[in-house]
Amino acid sequence: MKKIIFSVVFLTLGWATSQAQSFNLGVKAGVNLAKINADFAKEENRLGYQIGAWARIGNSVYLQPEAYIGSKGNKFISITQDNGNEVSAEGKVKFTTLDIPLLLGTKFGSKNLNFRVMAGPVLSLVLDENTTFSSAFNQATDFGDYKNQAFGIQAGAGVDVGSISVDLRYEAGVSNISKSEKYKQTPNLFQLSLGFKIL
Repeated sequence: MKKIIFSVVFLTLGWATSQAQSFNLGVKAGVNLAKINADFAKEENRLGYQIGAWARIGNSVYLQPEAYIGSKGNKFISITQDNGNEVSAEGKVKFTTLDIPLLLGTKFGSKNLNFRVMAGPVLSLVLDENTTFSSAFNQATDFGDYKNQAFGIQAGAGVDVGSISVDLRYEAGVSNISKSEKYKQTPNLFQLSLGFKIL
C-alpha cells in the first residue's frame, strides 16, 4: 500500500512539473485545533501548532506538496460503572508529528489577489509521543499503544494577497492511530495558517 501511494505521489509530481508554468516556494506557521475521535470515551479539543514549508507547482490548477512539524493532542474522559457507582477516568495524549500533505488545488483571481480551494492526502509521522493515562482509564479501555504514522485527507480554502497566504483546512483521519483493534482512534483537526512566498 505504501509503495503504491509513494509511486502515485512521484508520478503526479513528475507530471505536474512537466506541465507547470510557474513554481513558488514558501514558509508557513499556524495553529491546530485537534481531537482524536474514539468510540470508548468523550474527547476534548486541544490547541497545537504547525511550522514548515510549502511548494506550489502550476497556475490555475496546481499541485502543492508541504512538509511541516506540528503538535496534536487530546484529552479522553471515560465514565464507567463500578458496583452501581459512576467512575470517571482521564487520559491525555500529545503527539509531535511531521506532516506531509500533497494537495491538488485550483485558484482564481488576479496575480496579487487570488482565492484557492484544495484537497489531498496527508501522511503524519509521529516524532514524539507523550501520554498520561490513569490506571482506572487503562483498566476501563485497554486501548493499547499508538502507531508511529497515520493517514488522513485534507480539504480547505485559502487566499493569497501578494506574497502573503492564509489557509483554513480540515483534516479527517482515515486510519486507526491506535494499535488496539478493539478501540479505534482517528485524529481530526482544523488548521489555520499564515504563509509567506519566498520564491
